[in-house]
Amino acid sequence: MKKYTASTWFVFLIPSLLGIMLFMIPLPFQDGWKVPIAKLADLMAGSLEPVISQLMMVMIILSALGSILFSFVRKDPQRPSFFVNLFKVTPFWTITRVIGAVFSVMVVFKLGPEAIWSENTGGLLLASDGLVSFLFSIFFFAGLLLPLLLNFGLLEFFGTLMVKIMRPLFNLPGRSSIDALASWIGDGTIGVLLTSKQYEEGHYTQREAAIISTTFSVVSITFSLVIIDTVGMADYFLPFYGTVVLTGLILALVMPRIYPLRSIKNTYIDDREFSLEDEKLPEGTNVFALGLDTALQTASKQRSIGKTVKMGFQNVLDMWFGVAPVVMAFGTVALMLAEYTSIFRILGKPFEYILEFLRIPEAADAAQTMVVGFADMFLPVILAEGVITSPVTLFTIAAVSVVQLIYMSEVGGLILGTKIPLNIFDLLIIFLLRTIIALPIIAGIAHLLFWFVDKV
Repeated sequence: MKKYTASTWFVFLIPSLLGIMLFMIPLPFQDGWKVPIAKLADLMAGSLEPVISQLMMVMIILSALGSILFSFVRKDPQRPSFFVNLFKVTPFWTITRVIGAVFSVMVVFKLGPEAIWSENTGGLLLASDGLVSFLFSIFFFAGLLLPLLLNFGLLEFFGTLMVKIMRPLFNLPGRSSIDALASWIGDGTIGVLLTSKQYEEGHYTQREAAIISTTFSVVSITFSLVIIDTVGMADYFLPFYGTVVLTGLILALVMPRIYPLRSIKNTYIDDREFSLEDEKLPEGTNVFALGLDTALQTASKQRSIGKTVKMGFQNVLDMWFGVAPVVMAFGTVALMLAEYTSIFRILGKPFEYILEFLRIPEAADAAQTMVVGFADMFLPVILAEGVITSPVTLFTIAAVSVVQLIYMSEVGGLILGTKIPLNIFDLLIIFLLRTIIALPIIAGIAHLLFWFVDKV
């Protein structure tokens, strides 16, 4: 490895360590263990609580108006403007942003049908403590500080170190291990945003970005604790989370190898073809030394603080104007379907027979919870609470709701708001396949666990 100056080492180590601390190391706070980035978002959301719903409404309206106005602007392929890229989208996404804006106005001012603005649908998303409102603050800090993880060599270092693990097991580059870790310890939304930025910068192929966002954007430990506590089984958190981790790993091995993820083109966003040769390490290479050398090469090119700060603010605007309207539009529609129609009960009917085959008690009541999670992650346990009494069934519902990962009120809506090549039908198929594959694993563990508890 060639020698690097002390300033290059400084540029690599300080931002990278700061990024790890902010995004990946949970710290104890009064309201529990959280990564600092999430705590900063909580504090900002709390301080803006009286006006945050209105702020997000304004952001979503500006996104819609910008998309309408920029639809008349010609895009220069040689020198694309940031704002043209931000607002000039396809007619489908322009309409989606407009729908998101209309929904946000209806929710804030309680206009039109209550089905749209009630506290269980659009009101759930745009409430002062709702998801869309929280996205205002999490997008601000995550977008502003993402360059600490992306730009100073950390991903190159871990990418080289982990390539011999991630590629054979999950068909992914080594750098994706950072995305997975950020999701697992921090939050699934952070993992999706990190994956999206790397895909747009040409580090992931279409297939890789789709796999990472739908397979590794795992629910954080904090959310998992809330889920199991909601069904009154917090005492079983350790076996519950162990079940979630084991099932998640099995799904991560299976899902990239089957439809629809396997059928997605393995080309980059600029249509470059993927080649394994790009990841091959020279014979006898010291992987650690090579990773460090690659990281320091990247760090040596980062000498402009202004450019880094500018990129951070562009990330923030991209998330505010590009992602939030999509979450508002699709999330509201999904929650309306869950609240006011029987579509999820109908879709869940086949699961009644699967649950009966797996000898899960109260299968009829549990069946609809298997599908309703596509709208929102908390709906399965909310529907189960006070209705289902069997600990085996409650444990199974809670664990399945966590490993399903794709729910439109958060991760699913976020994915649709990015350039990752997945549509709502792809997400529904992935959601259903994850559920079908996970059910026998989780049910088997639940039976074994409570058989042991009864014996003891």
